[in-house]
Amino acid sequence: MPLSEHEQHLLEQLEKQLHEDHKFASSMKSNASPGGFSTRNIAIGALVGVIGIVVLLVGVSNQWIPLGVVGFALMCVGVYAAFSKSALGRVGRGRAKNGAQKSSFMSDLESKWEARHRDDH
Repeated sequence: MPLSEHEQHLLEQLEKQLHEDHKFASSMKSNASPGGFSTRNIAIGALVGVIGIVVLLVGVSNQWIPLGVVGFALMCVGVYAAFSKSALGRVGRGRAKNGAQKSSFMSDLESKWEARHRDDH
């Protein structure tokens, strides 16, 4: 289904604003890694995961349930660390200072959305 002229115009404005918002563009560039996942995170996550498997097997073979649970938890942490792009490095950075204040870009989008919603009803 093709977009209406109004929707095409809004899309063009959105694209123009995205190109003009340098702070947003630089934050997107800093969060994106060129190769996808970090090799360091994968290596550390794999190591923690293997240690978790060993601890789990020792706990199960000796029927020490708490040790098995700890091993399983270590495995989960290892998988999270391996496949998360920000698990070991940039957790929470940027949100604390940027979360409190809304950018003008987001304010514009919200006002346009509300205006469009009012026009439709």
